[in-house]
Amino acid sequence: MTISIDVRHGLGSFEIDAAFESEGRLTALFGPSGSGKTTLVNIVAGLIRPREGRVVVDGRVLVDSAANVHVPFHKRRIGYVFQDARLFPHMSVRRNLDYGRRLTPVRDRYADFGKVVDLLGIGHLLDRKPDGLSGGEKQRVAIGRALLASPRLLLMDEPLASLDDARKAEIMPYVERLRDELRIPIVLVSHSVAEVARLATDMVVLDKGRVVAAGPLNDVLQRLDLLPEDQRGEGGSVLEMTVVGQDERFAMTVLSSPAGEIRIPRSGALQAGNVVRVRIRARDVMIATEPPRGLSALNVIPGTVAALTASGTSLFDVSVDCGGQPILARITRQSVHVLGLTVGQPVFAVVKTVSFDTASTRRVAEG
Repeated sequence: MTISIDVRHGLGSFEIDAAFESEGRLTALFGPSGSGKTTLVNIVAGLIRPREGRVVVDGRVLVDSAANVHVPFHKRRIGYVFQDARLFPHMSVRRNLDYGRRLTPVRDRYADFGKVVDLLGIGHLLDRKPDGLSGGEKQRVAIGRALLASPRLLLMDEPLASLDDARKAEIMPYVERLRDELRIPIVLVSHSVAEVARLATDMVVLDKGRVVAAGPLNDVLQRLDLLPEDQRGEGGSVLEMTVVGQDERFAMTVLSSPAGEIRIPRSGALQAGNVVRVRIRARDVMIATEPPRGLSALNVIPGTVAALTASGTSLFDVSVDCGGQPILARITRQSVHVLGLTVGQPVFAVVKTVSFDTASTRRVAEG
């Protein structure tokens, strides 16, 4: 499904002028507070009527100012999950969920109550009231309510922002299941690089109301200059790899892709043949011009320098083409000089095994 947005709108002194297209399963709108992310999703939802432009979802025109088309919110078949769950406090979880289903005409319903409840793991909550739920449980119920409206598109406006780290860790796997197991495209608003790197397939970066980059996650995430300075350490590469074995002796899981083989700390949840999303932070990658010896880092991946990009006065971002897959390293300008790095030069990307954790290595559901 293609989402196509090309809109202009003013809110006081703030002007949004944004255009992008995405076919991703989960498209992240990323940017600092005040960059226009929520305004943009509200335009898609139909809560804001833009001054000018078009919004098209799966070939259906929702907004076309030139043709005076503006489909109202309740007719767009869009699910919306807000930062705060916004559950009805007087209703049980079951009735909150059923509210979403009853909003949709019978002929348009496709979501199955039992399947949604199982998907989100909320069966044991059905008879409880919202005030007895944790923040993560409330958000799962809010997601369920949106899904049971049988939407064509799911919008999620910073659904994790109000949660503490423990509740975020609780709900992230459920968002991953939505991405991998449902056929509903998701647009997620976030200002967290780590969150986007884990969840998104595509990324749109907004700054002061304008799109400064858009495309597949791995392409955009390597543009460290687009990320907030305090989060650039989270940027880098995301590879899809396949589990090819377990090293029982050293408690390692072995992964493979066109880039080569890597080893990560053993995960009992991963089996041979599983597809895994692996995030490799640029800060965790070293560059060698010869096969390193006497080194504790186990992951040594051959490749070719594809690009050298200066970052400020002391750093360089080095993109290494490893079998057609890019791995990004952030190293010092002095290291570039000492190694004599040039575009086209054969090198080795070196990644420590301990740099991989459960948040940076996640299974992708198949089928």
